[in-house]
Amino acid sequence: NSKKGCEKMLNLTELKQLITFADCGTLSKAASQLHLSQPTITRTMQHLEDAFNVPLFIRGKNKITLNETGMQAVKYARQLVADAETAASQIQAFHARLYTIAVETCAPAPLWSLLPLLSAQFPQQTISSKLSEVPTISQNVAAGICDIGILPYHADSDELTCIPVLQEKLFVCIVPQHELANNNSLTFTALNGFNCLLRSQIGFWDELCHQKMPASRFLIQTDEFAFKELIKTSTLPCFTTDLVKDTQDFLYGRQIIPCTDPEANVTYHFLCRKKRPDLIALANQLRMQNRL
Repeated sequence: NSKKGCEKMLNLTELKQLITFADCGTLSKAASQLHLSQPTITRTMQHLEDAFNVPLFIRGKNKITLNETGMQAVKYARQLVADAETAASQIQAFHARLYTIAVETCAPAPLWSLLPLLSAQFPQQTISSKLSEVPTISQNVAAGICDIGILPYHADSDELTCIPVLQEKLFVCIVPQHELANNNSLTFTALNGFNCLLRSQIGFWDELCHQKMPASRFLIQTDEFAFKELIKTSTLPCFTTDLVKDTQDFLYGRQIIPCTDPEANVTYHFLCRKKRPDLIALANQLRMQNRL
């Protein structure tokens, strides 16, 4: 009988109905909220008393309320339901990770060539990607939280393979009437103190600009259309790189001046675990594709 009772206690549907009854206060309100008939809820309460093998309710005329034991049962029911939901979500996440290649990158540009290559090489896999803080990327690759990391520098590790795959160069876009427009090249020091337009979601470039230009203020735009329209109408400097395509329209009329700081000329490195020869092969393919 005890074993039979335990099996009934694990009926999550009945435990959820008990919780709803406790929250609503009456069988009729619980039945209405659950879109069930009142006799169905009544039978569930009886089943739960049989399962726990103790009385859970104080019964009055046309009404039942939880007794002290019943309130304790509700407390455990809440925990069991929460644990079951957590277990289900974690198992689903684990299953999804088995069929997902997760990429964390320090900047958006490497994804433009990496993601199509991943989709072509792994058509049965789901590809996920996100911008991450540089210090956490190698940690997450090593921990298996993500499969591929993209860093703006080489990272040595006994566990990880690091391969240069792509280069990106930063340029400053200046209107002809700006006092810096006649320069053939610029540095962050020369730009420091001038206010600039800046696109959001550009990864480590955002932190670099703020770090190297502490006296400047940045008008950060989250909407791409608004950003391009401001570039067309504003005299504020903005930035682009040699990997950004189709800039002729919104950068028309601006001087495109290279930034010569070493930090403004980046070599991206592909990071993965050494036990993933398939990803190492893909990194080498990306490196050859970009002629590194």
